[in-house]
Amino acid sequence: LKPCGLCADKFRRRRPRHTARLRCAHPCMTTPESPPIHPSQPPVRAPLAVLPPPLRGVTAFVLLLVNTLWWCSLLFVLALLRLLLPLPAVRRRLDPLLNAVATSWIAGNSGWMRLTQPTVWDVAGHTDLPYRGWYLVTCNHQSWTDIFVLQHVFNRRIPLLKFFLKQQLIYVPVMGLAWWALDFPFMRRHSEEALRRHPEKRQQDLDATRRACAKFSLVPTSVMNFVEGTRFTPAKHAAQGGRWQHLLPPKAGGLAMALAVLGERFESLVDVTIVYPDGAPRFWDFLCGRVPRVIVRVQRRDIPADCRRSDGSVDAPFRKRVHHWLLGLWDTKDAQIEALRAR
Repeated sequence: LKPCGLCADKFRRRRPRHTARLRCAHPCMTTPESPPIHPSQPPVRAPLAVLPPPLRGVTAFVLLLVNTLWWCSLLFVLALLRLLLPLPAVRRRLDPLLNAVATSWIAGNSGWMRLTQPTVWDVAGHTDLPYRGWYLVTCNHQSWTDIFVLQHVFNRRIPLLKFFLKQQLIYVPVMGLAWWALDFPFMRRHSEEALRRHPEKRQQDLDATRRACAKFSLVPTSVMNFVEGTRFTPAKHAAQGGRWQHLLPPKAGGLAMALAVLGERFESLVDVTIVYPDGAPRFWDFLCGRVPRVIVRVQRRDIPADCRRSDGSVDAPFRKRVHHWLLGLWDTKDAQIEALRAR
């Protein structure tokens, strides 16, 4: 028997391994085969939820800003030291410290979320992942809120999530520099038409990913990739087509690059599905506490042997195999989203 996500989070300890020992007497206790859904879904007691939504949003934004500036100041000092001493031994010692600072920033965000967000979290499948190891993580993408949801759910359960980011995001004040300091891969995401005209540009992203993944090999890391490449919207769905009702067609490029460099290190794929029953929120709606419920389902999946490499080479047959594997995952995910939304 295992507690549901809500009860597990309530009694959660600093280290992930403690959570597995917890047992609660709440009627949420279910067998692993049955869906771990809280029976009554009681309202969450957020102390600042009594504030009007706009004031709550301003309060949440200020808390986010203070938390970010505080931890980023320490992060930049450590990143500067690593830049001045570019030695492998120094990196091995500083990278865990940089990741610890990022983990503390995420914990601070979870703190203000508990203060301001009366959101009911329906989470399952996230408690049985060993903390030590390398993971490849993928998820459907609907909103900027997805990033905070993923960080809130996985913080101190698996190694720090490192996202594939668009090149333009490096110019985001403060956070762009923080992502650079944490070795997040920045992708230019050229269109297929641009790649046909300039095939050499495909190599640019491959080289950037190879450099980032080589750094990831030194410290256990969770490599996160939104394989849709952009947030789902009805307009994008109509324009891109595809056989899925709730998803955009997946792009295998970033995933194939990570698998080509770290394929032999990854323990497994962590397949995450996020559903907002009341509709995907804008980030301001999230800050204002206008997200009544979030459903998160986590599944650990084996990575096929023919989709693993360690030499960093990405040829057309390898990319095709990864894409074919992704299509099957997307079929399953689309059916899962439909079932969760219908409940």
